[in-house]
Amino acid sequence: MTSFIIKAHEKRTLPPQWASTDAGCVFCKIIRGEAPAYKLYENDRVVAILDIMPLRAGHALVIPKVHIPRVSELPDEFAAECGKVVSRVARAIATAVENTALNVVCNQEYAQAVNHVHYHIIPAPKPGSSETAEKSDHVTQPLTQKEMHQLEFESRNYLEEDSAKRLVDSIRARL
Repeated sequence: MTSFIIKAHEKRTLPPQWASTDAGCVFCKIIRGEAPAYKLYENDRVVAILDIMPLRAGHALVIPKVHIPRVSELPDEFAAECGKVVSRVARAIATAVENTALNVVCNQEYAQAVNHVHYHIIPAPKPGSSETAEKSDHVTQPLTQKEMHQLEFESRNYLEEDSAKRLVDSIRARL
């Protein structure tokens, strides 16, 4: 019985509210092809792109192709597809940047810069790198949330086109 019900839903058209986009949303603009992005992967439900203000090389976003602001409201089909793509892109990034330490984050309202569900895949600083040594030398007490957000924001730089193209090629080769 279950397989019959599942078969009945395969390749069905999505409800209109699931297929909606927001005219002002930067992710919706990328999905519609109206804004540029360094695409790593794309299918009918999800797109993966490089973050234009990455915390570290390889910082990517996995974005469902439906304008839903909260992950708690994301339809199951899109949530499942995001999970598959996060895992696939994370493997490719880890190999491309030669760093298996990753942070995968999906914010809801708090710290959510774009009001559209998206998952960050962020390579961790490599042990022994100047980045980790520099930060650990200056931290003697736990930081407040405001201090952490400020440091995160200050550590971001705009993604340079040549670097982006090299990363895209390297990550795509591993997908």
